[in-house]
Amino acid sequence: MKIKYFIHAFVFVFAVIAHAPAFAGEAEIRGSGDLGVIIERASGSVQIIETTNRTKLFSVDGLGDLSHASVVFSRDQRYAFVFGRDGGLTKIDVLLGKIVKRVVQGGNAIGGAISQDGKLVAVSNYKPGGVRVFDAQTLEMVADIPASYGDGLLSKTVGLVDAPGNRFVFSLYDAGETWIADFSKSSTPQITKFKNIGLQPYDGLITPDARYYIAGLFGEDGLAMVDLWHPENGVKRILDGYGRGEEPLPVYKMPHLEGWAQAGGNLFLPAIGRHEVLVVNATTWAEVARIPVHGQPVFAMARPDGRQIWVNFAHPLNDVVQVIDVDTMQIIKTYKPGRAVLHMEFTPRGEQVWISVRDRNVVEIYDTRTLEKISELPANTPSGIFLTARAAKTGL
Repeated sequence: MKIKYFIHAFVFVFAVIAHAPAFAGEAEIRGSGDLGVIIERASGSVQIIETTNRTKLFSVDGLGDLSHASVVFSRDQRYAFVFGRDGGLTKIDVLLGKIVKRVVQGGNAIGGAISQDGKLVAVSNYKPGGVRVFDAQTLEMVADIPASYGDGLLSKTVGLVDAPGNRFVFSLYDAGETWIADFSKSSTPQITKFKNIGLQPYDGLITPDARYYIAGLFGEDGLAMVDLWHPENGVKRILDGYGRGEEPLPVYKMPHLEGWAQAGGNLFLPAIGRHEVLVVNATTWAEVARIPVHGQPVFAMARPDGRQIWVNFAHPLNDVVQVIDVDTMQIIKTYKPGRAVLHMEFTPRGEQVWISVRDRNVVEIYDTRTLEKISELPANTPSGIFLTARAAKTGL
């Protein structure tokens, strides 16, 4: 009788434990492949979201100035590294929805990158000018690379991307240079410098095959390209003088190149200050076409299958998103989600696009096949949207 009672008691206790909720701070057992981070710039917070059911999982506060924030992910997709404008570098556990560690490493930061092996996180700084590199596990600083030029000057650094071989590539806005920092052999990087690339490089991209680094130039018409397979060949100018002979327009917001759009054998790039998307042959680097668009493009982003390019625009025409069909190079859809459309992000296979609409405090979600809106998610002044699938992509 006692044995029978003991068995019943054991079964009851086991059932209670098995169905009990997880302890506070304990992660639900789930994958991270459909997760993402939405920057809430005015409140210094982020949302952790999942794209399968399009819901918010967590809010994380205390991230400082997120007015120009960006995010990269650890190779296992569990940790997000958030780069704040105030120089903050914050490591977030996206499964637990909490800050793991935060350091303020500079006075004015503009983005970052994570190395190919996932062990190093680099931060691009306006102040002090240069790049600082940290251990991804501990956030202890590994290397400080001052962007020195001229007579003791420091340049703002822009266009920081990761490249194969544990290299980081970035450009010096004030100096007109592109540098490669090679960490393949030790924590003391080997630096390769390309000088006189052009006036005021403002951003950079690396092509999807990770071969070419391209810096956009604000001070002149054209772009500067480095072949990372053959850096000994130096810098090549492409699209030189694409705006020559045309009346310069005021630039309301620098376009972003890191959301590269390569599709159908071409690159689609936002033109500085012009109401155009430039189409460039990805083999010859010659201009193929110019597509007239609604305003000055900020992001021109390709759907993962390369069939569409989605474009948003600078103030004061920043309430519009346009969709370009790559096959015909024609605009097939124009949306007006509301003022201050700041960023777009595709789900990994491209069936959805998430669009932040800052002044409406909402993220809108569209079906990219039907081009219909399917959902929206409240967010406090949303800007950047970053999904964990970026962990498997170079340059993002």
